Formats: sequence, C-alpha cells, structure tokens
Amino acid sequence: MLEKFVINRKLLREFDFPILITAIIICIFGSLNIYSASHMSDGTHFLKSQLIYTAVGLVLTYFILLVDYSVIKGYVGIIYWFGVFLLIINCIPAFQSTVNGASSWIKIGPVSMQPSEFAKIGIILMIAKKLEDMEGNINNVKNFIKLMIYPLIPMALIVKQPDMGMTMVCFFAVLGIVFIAKLDLRVLIGGLLALTILIVIALNTPIIEEYQKMRIISLFSPEKYQMSYSLQVTQSQIGIGSGGIWGKGFLKGTQISGGYVPEAHTDFIFSVVGEEWGLVGALALIVFYVIILYRFIKISREAKDIFGSIVCVGIASMMLFSIFQNVGMTIGLLPITGITLPFMSYGGSSLLAAFIEIALILNIGMRRKKINF
Repeated sequence: MLEKFVINRKLLREFDFPILITAIIICIFGSLNIYSASHMSDGTHFLKSQLIYTAVGLVLTYFILLVDYSVIKGYVGIIYWFGVFLLIINCIPAFQSTVNGASSWIKIGPVSMQPSEFAKIGIILMIAKKLEDMEGNINNVKNFIKLMIYPLIPMALIVKQPDMGMTMVCFFAVLGIVFIAKLDLRVLIGGLLALTILIVIALNTPIIEEYQKMRIISLFSPEKYQMSYSLQVTQSQIGIGSGGIWGKGFLKGTQISGGYVPEAHTDFIFSVVGEEWGLVGALALIVFYVIILYRFIKISREAKDIFGSIVCVGIASMMLFSIFQNVGMTIGLLPITGITLPFMSYGGSSLLAAFIEIALILNIGMRRKKINF
C-alpha cells in the first residue's frame, strides 16, 4: 500500500533537482522579504502564512509527481471546466471579494482563493491536449479557431472581474504556445496588430476602467498625474535606487519600513529586494529565475510527446511574462498590474499555482524517457 506513495528510483534519476531547489531558495528569500515588508504592521502573520503555503505547495508537488502525467492528461477536460466553473462562481456577488478594484477572489467564510490562478493552468493543459489531438497541425484554419475558443472563455470571465494583469498572463502563455507550435507568422503578426488596434480603441471607450487607463497614462507622466499608483511607482524607484550595489541590509529599508510603498509584501516585493539587498540581490534573484526557465525549456525540448512539450512552453511563457511585468512595473517601465512575482510575492493562490506548475514540468521531465520496470 505504501509503495503507491513512493517515487520509483528509476524515475528519480530523471528528476530535475535544480528546478525544485531553486524554487525553494526563492521561496525562502521571498519569505524573508515578506517579513521585512510587513513586520512593522503585522508582525509574523504574513511570514507564517507564506511558510504554511510553501509547505502545502511542496506536499502538493510530491503528490502530483506520483501520478504519471499521461494519466493527468486524461483528466484535462475536468480540470479546465472546473477552472471555468470557479470563474463563473466568482461572478456571483455573494461570493466575490474585491481587492484593488478587481473582484478576483472567491470568499467563503474565512477562506479566500483566486480562481484565475488555477484557471490559467487549465488553459495551458487544454491547449496542449487539443494540439496533441490535432498532431500539432495549428495552421489548419478549423483547428486554430477551435483551439482559440478554449482560452477565450476563461479570459473573457477574467476580463469581467476586471483583472487585466491576469488576462495578460494568460494571453502571453497562449502566445508562447502558438509561436512554438509554428503558427504561420503572417497570422501571428496580423493577429497582434489587430489586437493592438482593438486595445487603442478600447482605451477610448468605457470597456477599460478609468483607473486602468490612468495607470497607463501615469506611466509616461508620473509627475503630472500625482495619483496613488504613480506615487507608488515613484516611491518604489526611490527605494530600489537607494539600495545601491549591496543594499541597506535586511529589515533596514526605510522606504519599505516607513510604509511608503503600498503592497510591498505582494505586488511590489521586488522593491524590498532592491532596497534591502541592492543590485547584487536583485541580480541574484534574476539569475535564479533564469535557471528555472532554462530548465523548463530543456525539459520541453526533451519531452516525449507534444502534450508534455507544450505544457512546459506554456508555463515557461507565463512565468517569464509575470517576472518581466512585475519587475518592470516596480522600476517604472511598465504599467502597474496585480501580477505577482512567482515564489516571491505573498499569496496562497499564486504560490500554490506556482508549485502546481513546476510539479507538472518536473513530472514531464521525470517521464521524458520510457522506463522499463
């Protein structure tokens, strides 16, 4: 009976330890920064919660590794539609919890969760499954239209919240997949141009919320538009800049401890890194992410089937964009969104989703070769 809960040694030989070890290092580093950003007002509350979620994430990872991903492939439909179901539940006011203008959370009693964090995984799994069923023939018009319906359904529900940050995460995951799947470049470029035009039109209509428009406008003229989010970026830049090469030291960040950077333990966690650990700490964090992303791509290239390869590409694209966007907004290069920094930012839903994502890739990597027992 207990053998069912033990990973075979032959599979462990193919296990990508650098991914898991690096992710754990980032989690520990993130927990330290979460504590630094929140201890003045909340003591150890957020630190304890993050450590608990990390432990749960590691246990969840282990159980996902026990199940051959080819078995998981058979349940993709259930996983995808369950994610859509959660997003629909999230549209019901009685279950909604609004944070920073977006009703992205389901709250039942004391428990809160962000359905979109898990729905995005369902999108990747479903596209990967359908692409494999189509034998990778994405340039067939019928196949392409059918394929694009699956991400559009949950993304439309996410836009309704409205959560433009998560919508962009899903979009770039899909973009990475269709690019690697060798979608005709004319179709890809044409689609991106059409999307750009639609976004420009939407900026001049009520479809885009006023505060979302102002976030984009304030990016280019932060001094002119002295609103909370432009001031937030300015304070973040001051903190990161004041950290210099080596940083001010753990718990010694004046911008962070003074509360000048709101959401420092979540969306603006990179500001804490820059101020307290300096350029060296920030670059070290970037290097850790590069290691993880490189290993993701390596496993994708070595996967034994289309499904495994596409899942790796989708997750890598999603994580790459999340890192790029989060870091970019803290230094004033990109608009503010609610996108978290993977394994660093505080949040149970985002952390558990990140562990599920690496568990799926580790699972694919372990079974990249046919094992004879």
